[in-house]
Amino acid sequence: MLSNQSKYAIRAVLYLAIYSSKTNKLGSKKVAELIDIPAPFLAKIFQTLTREKIISSTKGPNGGFYLTKEELSKNLMGIIECIDGLDSFKSCFVGLPRCSDENPCAIHHIASPCRDVLIKELTERSIADFAEDSKKGKSFIFLKT
Repeated sequence: MLSNQSKYAIRAVLYLAIYSSKTNKLGSKKVAELIDIPAPFLAKIFQTLTREKIISSTKGPNGGFYLTKEELSKNLMGIIECIDGLDSFKSCFVGLPRCSDENPCAIHHIASPCRDVLIKELTERSIADFAEDSKKGKSFIFLKT
């Protein structure tokens, strides 16, 4: 349902939410290395997210990426919308050109409620909420070796 670019963006933003701050900015190469994402790909993702004001950055010797309090209050759906758009959440799960409650595909009644719950969670919960789950050990964003 999500492109690799969106998956990488979510993982990287959650990493920033946990480990960065205005006084502890992180470089894209370091984040890419730590969460096993191709560095050039992550650099482009971070450029897009910075331009759309989903994350913050500063240049210079002490520069890097971080999230402000306001950015931490944003949701993951904003990241997905920025990277992929929302078409994947509107399209038929099995790829039919027309699928709806009135004209359902074979699995519409199974997939549609799952999609609705996913959209709700990704919209209502903040980046900080997901980061906090990871800090508490309820979830993880990278494998520790």
